[in-house]
Amino acid sequence: MAAKKNILKELFSKNMLIILLLGFSSGLPLALTGGTLKTWLSREQVDISTIGYFSWVGIAYSLKFLWSPLLDRYTLFKAGRRRSWMLVTQVLLMGSLLFIGTLNPLNSLSLMATMAVLIAFFSATQDIAIDAYRRELLSNEELGLGSSLNIYGYRIAMLISGGAGIGLVGSSFWNITWGQLYYLMASFMAVGFLTTLFAPEPKIDSPPPKTLLQAVVDPFAEFLKRPGAAYILLFVLLFKIGDALAGSLLNPFYVEMGFTNADIGLIAKTFGFASSLIGMFLGGIAIYYIGIYRSLWIFGILQAVSTAAFALLTFTGNQLVPFAAVIVLEDISTGMATSAFVAFMAALTNKKYTATQYAILSSFATLGRTFFSGFAGDIVKNFGWANFFYICALIAVPGLLMLIGMKKYHTDQTLEA
Repeated sequence: MAAKKNILKELFSKNMLIILLLGFSSGLPLALTGGTLKTWLSREQVDISTIGYFSWVGIAYSLKFLWSPLLDRYTLFKAGRRRSWMLVTQVLLMGSLLFIGTLNPLNSLSLMATMAVLIAFFSATQDIAIDAYRRELLSNEELGLGSSLNIYGYRIAMLISGGAGIGLVGSSFWNITWGQLYYLMASFMAVGFLTTLFAPEPKIDSPPPKTLLQAVVDPFAEFLKRPGAAYILLFVLLFKIGDALAGSLLNPFYVEMGFTNADIGLIAKTFGFASSLIGMFLGGIAIYYIGIYRSLWIFGILQAVSTAAFALLTFTGNQLVPFAAVIVLEDISTGMATSAFVAFMAALTNKKYTATQYAILSSFATLGRTFFSGFAGDIVKNFGWANFFYICALIAVPGLLMLIGMKKYHTDQTLEA
């Protein structure tokens, strides 16, 4: 009973509210350069291989460790080291989203791709600052619940930018264009801006790096000197790669299966959002009681099974009940797995180099997704949708098997807490 009271106290604290709202700011741009943008391109009859190549616009999420030392070393203005970078990137994201809303994929596809790359770059930079802020604001004991709430905010934003937004385009409720959708999403970035404006700068025990060279070299050196550093990085690369590869073409898959924008908005996003909340809540509680290691095993297996389940829709077609069932299974499983995975990465960072070390880990986590997702359209063309999802499920197996050796390198509270 005492543990439950502690959980409730943490859930309703000021710090957790800040983490929730910053998670929203972090999640909003992702769908706008991913699923939502690909749905827009699909509706305009852009070739599926070209849509697949658009996955590469998010390469910044995988390379952000290259400029993350700048965020550890420099403070842009008096708002503080973390908050100053967050405020600048949020303003740049607002402007970029407004601009891409003026474009048409039929005559400005290259410019649209360029702007999507810029949005992903600004978004990745914001993520560096927010991830470091979250790690420095929360104690080790708060990381599991904090990671879950961060993803709560993230998923709420993705519901708005990827679910509700898609459902509004061409709807009878509020008939807006794709461009107007991007204007609307730019205004929602004010949530993160206002939160950052009034949030406190976190206090840390150790001072920031004194030179840029120190900011670049020391975080890598400190991490690579740890036992099993290479093993950990490979695990981070592989754990969610199958789920991420499948997710890169889900919206075009829904379109090809015959689902309408309203179907996608209501079931894939709204039902999926509710399922994600359940999954993340269960994930946060499970981490609290059984630890990160066991959670990664259980949730990783469920995640692979839910990926394979999408193949069922190739047999049922555009039937809403099977669609909803697969979505609920996938989002609950992914929500739980992501909570454990984010908590695992955060716990590995040294607070002196939070931005750079978390960026290294999260960059590895997205590297496989970003690179291999570019070929997802070609896999579908050659093997078909059902086999595509089976392949994605099998790709998840090596990452799961690596958990067997993880305790050899980490027997402390990183995995047990």
